[in-house]
Amino acid sequence: MASDADAAQPNAYYESDRMLTEYAEFHFGDSWYGVANFPKAMADLALDAMQGKPAGKALDLGCACGRSSFELARTFDIVDGVDFSANFIRLGVEMAEQGSIRYALAEEGELVSYHTRTLDELGLAEHADKVSFQQGDACNLKPQLTGYDLVLAANLIDRLYKPRRFLDSIHERINDGGMLVIASPYTWMEEHTPKEEWIGGFKKDRENHTTLDGLKEHLGGHFRLVGAPQKVPFVIRETQHKFQHTLSEVTIWERLPR
Repeated sequence: MASDADAAQPNAYYESDRMLTEYAEFHFGDSWYGVANFPKAMADLALDAMQGKPAGKALDLGCACGRSSFELARTFDIVDGVDFSANFIRLGVEMAEQGSIRYALAEEGELVSYHTRTLDELGLAEHADKVSFQQGDACNLKPQLTGYDLVLAANLIDRLYKPRRFLDSIHERINDGGMLVIASPYTWMEEHTPKEEWIGGFKKDRENHTTLDGLKEHLGGHFRLVGAPQKVPFVIRETQHKFQHTLSEVTIWERLPR
């Protein structure tokens, strides 16, 4: 639902932070150029991977505004959404508690359009009480975040300051036979991750060392790779005339028995 309300009087309900509104639209808004909603697509992929397995607890790590968390709650008994950004978490909590969020999207220059999105219209209201959100650091997770049948880490690893620490310890939080789903465009940048912490995207012994190589190296001791990696597209709307189109590579890992 969009309205052409006068933008001269800001409404306290509307977010002013540009990235926050882009992600609110990315999670709960329209799809663009025929590309499916990415957080929903990631949850669907994860749920497909869980066929025939227990679906007690799921952890949506780097959950941002929480769409994947709500989608996972269709099947899981408990879903914990964790993100480093308090602002993203606040938006997820607002959606969970009030069933709707409102935000102002950039159109051009100072012009914006106002939008309201609801869990009802997305068919997600019925299971919202199974979802809880909290701020957290994927490289230093709280002890109680454990015992998961699924961990989803979508577009996370290349934004962590210590991705190696995350990958080397995440098995401790997943039940035997549980699944780890990782998606990333592998956009390694020193502003997010010190170069010595990159797990791929560099030469090693004069050979290309890809992020997939790094994932196998760090996860191989406790997981087996299920199937071939797949590339899932996503589109982020910046203004009515500017969009980011990206491919995220998805790998699915099964926790080996202890």
